Amino acid sequence: MAAREPDWVPGDAWLAPGYAEWAPPAALRGAVACLWASVVPDGADRATLVLPDACSDLVWEQGIGGYVAGPDTGPVRTVTKAGTVIVGVRFRPSAGGTVLGLPLSEVRDQRVALAALLPAAARRLPAGLSPAEAAARAVDIAGLLIAEVAPDHAVSQAAALLRDPAARTEDIAGQVGLSERQLRRRVHAAAGYGPKTLQRVLRFRRFVRMLDAAGEPPDLASAAVQAGYADQAHLTRECSALSGLTPAALARVRAQPSGGSAIMAVPISRKPSRA
Repeated sequence: MAAREPDWVPGDAWLAPGYAEWAPPAALRGAVACLWASVVPDGADRATLVLPDACSDLVWEQGIGGYVAGPDTGPVRTVTKAGTVIVGVRFRPSAGGTVLGLPLSEVRDQRVALAALLPAAARRLPAGLSPAEAAARAVDIAGLLIAEVAPDHAVSQAAALLRDPAARTEDIAGQVGLSERQLRRRVHAAAGYGPKTLQRVLRFRRFVRMLDAAGEPPDLASAAVQAGYADQAHLTRECSALSGLTPAALARVRAQPSGGSAIMAVPISRKPSRA
């Protein structure tokens, strides 16, 4: 079978060195946040600081094959060999567990071989595929998995409401028609952790996006308030817990170029790692 070119990226842009994201096909957008590719140039391994993003990923890594990257609750440092190509489908916080057919809390803070979770899918993503074929197959697999399940609308709505850092989980439960206990159980299954942790990670993502959008290091006291933290001290505690760095140090890391072997953090985080 001839290798297929993925139709979700412009031309050969997905093979450009570095990391890039694209919008998924329209039919997948309810469950998929983005499609992404990471290409490590020849000549030097790349060290990466992976940040929690409240998402889970279906990943194919050249020479490794398929695996699932569960939601993280803290920073993960990885090293990817020079010349490696990785492609992935990133599921929204409210969709990963439903689409993959398992409580996502079972793979929290883990990278699990796809063969252990979805053997049929793993057979379609062997390590020796061309990156183009792996990218096309990963999207096909995601589409089939999404088509087989009904979305949990209550959890989707709760996840949207939890983007507000001032929202109270007990109020959200009532708004989506669940008890607090039901909400915790279903968010654990779909997102990998409870509503309060999901809210923390979503707030942190807001701060990271602010860093990425800033042309220069922001005023951290102001950024803390804009991101939804009580004050700069609160931001510092949360940033240290979720990234392992102070806000100022994280701002410097996010400003670094992605080349070479410098520790970096890609947009909204990605999770390539050895399965």
